[in-house]
Amino acid sequence: MTRVWQWNRPVTVREVLEDLQQERSIAYTTVMTVMDNLHQKGWVRREVDGRAYRYTAVSTRAAYAAALMNEAWSRSDNRAAALVAFFGMMSPEEREALRDAVRMVQEPEPERDRAPEQDREPEPEQGSEEGDVPGGSTER
Repeated sequence: MTRVWQWNRPVTVREVLEDLQQERSIAYTTVMTVMDNLHQKGWVRREVDGRAYRYTAVSTRAAYAAALMNEAWSRSDNRAAALVAFFGMMSPEEREALRDAVRMVQEPEPERDRAPEQDREPEPEQGSEEGDVPGGSTER
């Protein structure tokens, strides 16, 4: 899967084999079996290209990692304790990335679509009437 995600294009068994053989000795049938297993599990789709298949990832690496984390977390009998232990294994940078992700998920939809603060028109102050000038006199 790593090769399929890295290349981000349809790949053949032969291409994956040749790339893997730069690191170690591996048989064509081994790679073919793994690619077929990934197809059977729904992680890749394949299309016929001549006498071979071209394999394409069905989801991103991030979605795959999230599914694995969710599966592991859902098997815990004490989810809070599992999360605390998991967070305890994280580096400070990873915890900051987690905080950012939580903020993104918790932010209401309208907030995500709004312009940055400096680009927005100021909203009228509470209790102000039409025609009032902000910071100005309320005398008429």
